[in-house]
Amino acid sequence: MTCGVFLHSLPKDRRQTLAKVSLEADVLRGSGEWTVFHLHAVEQSLSNLSWPGTGTVQIDMHDVSALDTAGAWLLHRTAFQLTQTGLSVFIKGLSPKAQTLYEYVSRRGGVPGQLPKAVRPGPIERIGRSGIEELNKNIGLLAFIGETAATAAPLLLSPLRVRWQMVLRELGEAGYKALPIVGMLAFLLGVVIAYQGGDQLRLYGANIFIADLVGLSMLRELAPLIAAIIVAGRTGSAYTAQIGTMKVTDEIDALRTMAITPIEWLVIPKLIALVIALPLLTVYADIMGIFGGMVMANVMLGLSMPTFLDRLVEAVSLQSYLTGLGKAPVFAIIIAMVGCFQGFQVAGSAESVGRQTTISVVQSIFWVIVIDALFSVAFSQLGL
Repeated sequence: MTCGVFLHSLPKDRRQTLAKVSLEADVLRGSGEWTVFHLHAVEQSLSNLSWPGTGTVQIDMHDVSALDTAGAWLLHRTAFQLTQTGLSVFIKGLSPKAQTLYEYVSRRGGVPGQLPKAVRPGPIERIGRSGIEELNKNIGLLAFIGETAATAAPLLLSPLRVRWQMVLRELGEAGYKALPIVGMLAFLLGVVIAYQGGDQLRLYGANIFIADLVGLSMLRELAPLIAAIIVAGRTGSAYTAQIGTMKVTDEIDALRTMAITPIEWLVIPKLIALVIALPLLTVYADIMGIFGGMVMANVMLGLSMPTFLDRLVEAVSLQSYLTGLGKAPVFAIIIAMVGCFQGFQVAGSAESVGRQTTISVVQSIFWVIVIDALFSVAFSQLGL
């Protein structure tokens, strides 16, 4: 509720008097400052007054030098209670600003003594609010990407300013330590593709084409996609949690007080490391996925590994390989930007860290899949 203090054009000595109230016949006279600091005496006086049984009561506020929201609420409550006893209440002497505040409190204040009812927005309003909130978040993400680009541009001219030691450490966290999980999942994915595809190809005597299926699907689509999804869940969430924890503990503000740009100190090393690491992880996922498909083709279809590799070289061109590999840096930028941005959105408590970490993983995977779909449409139109 809006709170304000409105002063009448009275002498200064009269403005500083305490709030008072007196009842003369059927006229209740108020005076002094009806503000939250001076209303205790007025409430006690009002409770001790003897009101007439019938008729009209005038409330004269001409001598009131100040009125804030608390004073307007007390005036509204008094008038309401008198009306409930059968009296007619007439208020006079309020200044235009005080009258506006009193009318606002009367409309929005509810019934004295009763809890206000919670206002539940309708479905259309909820949809609109959610849409506006998501739009603002996306605009904030675009602004963050632009700010990061503006910070990174001068570093291209002076690469010695980059914290390469931090880049190497982040490269180990995002790349080297992710090799086991990426390799295992890519291998199993190659096994699944070879098993499902080989079962159908065997019906038509086309066992040799299992190399085409595994090679093209892994190199063009699945290897970069599975590597990006794993990195988004593993590394992107770590970025959000790290930056979010630093913000909760006021370390981000400490960097700013030392004239250190948080983006240059925290975001740029992570971005560089992930742009290097994800393409390498994609190459590793390509190898493990094809190896998994090769093993399954040998076990299930009796296709020897040299034969599989010979067919793979014929089926998969360098263009197809580079098409899949070229997606990896774009995915890396998306994951790094979303992860770091959500970390800076943390506010308040550790609970916010967990919430923003969850949002970071969901948004990163969502945008990776969307960008991958756009790549597929673009490559199809270009004939790649």
